[in-house]
Parts: sequence; C-alpha cells; structure tokens
Amino acid sequence: MPMEIFPLDDYVDKSSGVMEVVPGDNVKPVIWKEYKKILKKSGESFKEFKFIERFTFYERAKKACAIAATSESAQYANVILKKGVVR
Repeated sequence: MPMEIFPLDDYVDKSSGVMEVVPGDNVKPVIWKEYKKILKKSGESFKEFKFIERFTFYERAKKACAIAATSESAQYANVILKKGVVR
C-alpha cells in the first residue's frame, strides 16, 4: 500500500535515516531489515538508509515536526523519515 498521506521525499538521495551503530557497540540491528521490507512493500522508492552519527541524529530528532513513540524494543530502532510532497 502506497504511503498516500506520508510519501517519502523523492528529491533527496536518501529519505530515511537510522542512527549508525556507536563505535565499540557490538550490535547488529536486526530491525533495519524489517524497516527495509516495510518501506519496499509500501511502494516507496526506497534504496538504502542514511546512517546518521548518534549526536547528529539526536539534533535532527529535536527538530522533527512529528514524533511517533511505539513499543518497539529492538536496539537501534530509531528512524527518521523525510516527508515528500503529496501528489
């Protein structure tokens, strides 16, 4: 199902970003594979995530227009989606 009211920005190279794994943190975020499946299934032109350094991610999140808190407990499950134009 296309994301009709929240399409991703198709004028940028990477419209979705995740917090990159902190150096020394021995974690392989399995949730990212699920996010990729969801975005591809949505009909969006998703290619890859932009990996954002931890503190840069926090600063970008502070400036977000909307934040959705879920019960997801996987490590590194934070994601930033850049909204595009509804056509």
